[in-house]
Amino acid sequence: MEKLKFMFQAPKPLNRNWSGSLILASLTGAFGSSFLYGYNLSVVNAPAVYIKKFYNETWQSRYGFSVNESTLTLLWSVTVSIFAIGGLVGAIIVTPIVKFFGRKCTLLLNNVFAVTAALLMSLSLLAGSFEMLILGRIIMGVDAGISLSALPMYLSEISPKEIRGSLGQVTAIFICIGVFTGQVLGLPEIFGQESRWPYLFGAIAFPSLIQVVILPFLPESPRYLLLEKHNTSEAEKGRDSCDSYTCWLMIWYYTNNIFSEAGISHETIPYVTLSTGAVETLAAVFSGLVIERLGRRPLLIGGFGLMVVFFSVLTVSLTLQNTVHWLPYLSIFCILAIIASFCIGPGGIPFVLTGEFFQQSQRPAAFMIAGTVNWLSNFAVGLLFPFIQAGLQTYCFLVFAAICFAGATYLFFVLPETKNKTFHEISQAFAKRNKVTLEMQEMNHYAGERKSSAEQESDFTSSVDNGETKKEIV
Repeated sequence: MEKLKFMFQAPKPLNRNWSGSLILASLTGAFGSSFLYGYNLSVVNAPAVYIKKFYNETWQSRYGFSVNESTLTLLWSVTVSIFAIGGLVGAIIVTPIVKFFGRKCTLLLNNVFAVTAALLMSLSLLAGSFEMLILGRIIMGVDAGISLSALPMYLSEISPKEIRGSLGQVTAIFICIGVFTGQVLGLPEIFGQESRWPYLFGAIAFPSLIQVVILPFLPESPRYLLLEKHNTSEAEKGRDSCDSYTCWLMIWYYTNNIFSEAGISHETIPYVTLSTGAVETLAAVFSGLVIERLGRRPLLIGGFGLMVVFFSVLTVSLTLQNTVHWLPYLSIFCILAIIASFCIGPGGIPFVLTGEFFQQSQRPAAFMIAGTVNWLSNFAVGLLFPFIQAGLQTYCFLVFAAICFAGATYLFFVLPETKNKTFHEISQAFAKRNKVTLEMQEMNHYAGERKSSAEQESDFTSSVDNGETKKEIV
């Protein structure tokens, strides 16, 4: 039987796992991917009034009369929520793309969508076409749908098990940084003016261009190279270089409207909104720092539980805010607390868990399914929240409290802890729970190989994560 030689050095101690290549790969990948997702969540918030005015003026110039209020609300809701439809498309098509091109190359090719979307949206005012803005939002959604699957996959496969959770939180941290950046650039002193709002969308191209310049010089996922492409020499090079989802979205989409309902003056809202971006960034960083100590399970379940509490308190404070003068401040605190609770757990840990729960052949399909659920929920919230808010008024947040409670309860009974476990150990734990063998659990996508995917995963994991030097894989 032919033997494939595959040499690995033992992994470095924990304090040396953060190599320069690993850090640069994670930061560059996230800046051109999850950063843009976060940015596009918040970027439509500040110029909403000006964009609606642009829609009305365009409609009037075409048809000779102003658009009615209900149609304008529908157009705006479509503009916000259509981003999720593009995300759904991206999540569906990501599986064949990452299998054929690889994780890193997928991230690079994905920048075509971002640059195209930036051009369409930034030129829509000049062209007098709100359709260009909507089309750009769809294309930008495709970019986000692909990146939110490809990036966590890439990060989980290039990181040692000791820091896999912390590195996985880079996705969530850059989402929060993107949200905060969109809020800063949307301030009236910068691009939050009627004549400047197209620049908010043109700025999308810069992170993409930076990623295109830097990422080609960084390694591909060694797991992908070995287990899917069977390229042992390139996998060894990659290892040496690297190894050393939903109900809360209405806060990002409709922050100004929520703060207005809480009694905050129009002039103050942009600066109060800015605090949400700062809070979520700090919360995401905190989660990344403690995830390897506390574990995934306490942060995720605890985050959902805290959201239930603060959604409930927010409902009470909004309902009674006209009776006590300080209740609007309690509403602001609750909104910030909801965001912090989300970013500590539910905001980033699902990206980590999706990469950890599944072996190599299953991972792209798993991210496709998770992405599909995420983007469908994203679309539903973006489209329906204005109508839910109009119908239930201050009680609308109880809907989201119920969803968070159901999520926390379910996870409490079924979610295992994956901290400091190899991919193979995690798969064994699920196989034991489901009373099946690991070979039955692992989908055999690579017919004709001398070893199953599960066996190769076990060999690779042992050599990389446990520090054994494997001289051959039969």
